[in-house]
Amino acid sequence: MSTKIFGHRGSAGTHPENTMISFKEAARVGADGIELDIQMTKDGVIVVIHDETVNRTTNGENKGWVKDFTLNQLKKMDVSYKFKDKYGTCSIPTLDEVFDWAKSNELLINVEFKTGLVSYRGIEEKTLKMIHDYRIEDRIVLSSFNHYSLVKCRRLSRTIDLAILYMEGLYEPWKYAKRLRTNGIHPYHQTINKEIIEESKRNGIAVRPFTVNDEKKMKQFIDFGCSAIITDYPKKAKALLK
Repeated sequence: MSTKIFGHRGSAGTHPENTMISFKEAARVGADGIELDIQMTKDGVIVVIHDETVNRTTNGENKGWVKDFTLNQLKKMDVSYKFKDKYGTCSIPTLDEVFDWAKSNELLINVEFKTGLVSYRGIEEKTLKMIHDYRIEDRIVLSSFNHYSLVKCRRLSRTIDLAILYMEGLYEPWKYAKRLRTNGIHPYHQTINKEIIEESKRNGIAVRPFTVNDEKKMKQFIDFGCSAIITDYPKKAKALLK
């Protein structure tokens, strides 16, 4: 089974991260899936943005926590980030918008819960309900650095695909993944090797390292038989696969 390519925050190396044009670019270049990050607004809407604050990716004088803004306030912000001159103004998408667009394609969607710093009440339940309502459970992978969120998701759904995110070296990560009743590991790419990949897969645990942007590293992970790689440059990765 060939390695799948997930566009990290869409095609974040070439387009404004976590925006609809970034996701559409990943689809255009033939990515198998996209990865995105979710937070929740003051009025309880799930939005797609990486940081817990709007400080880095929004242009202008916007400062503060995503949780302290309403959806209407967030929608007025420009998240074209460093690509404004190239693509113009971009808005923060809702998860609902992304799922609605996903009806037009067959992309896999890796949804990352950003629940490490902010405890968004009910975000797991809301996300799972939305996935159920759109009938796309077989296209979804839920991941998080906050493994409590994943345990909660497993209690809510016996079948949803879950993956643990981690940054440091983890001893026998496939065993930890199994103990949490998750299906995959999403390790920082420098923390794994061929043995970990092979042993994880032997134990039925998918391996999708992030964020793999170096072509030599991409090729290595493809040769090692990774289930997928998560990259800012899906076009480059797809070209290597061919």
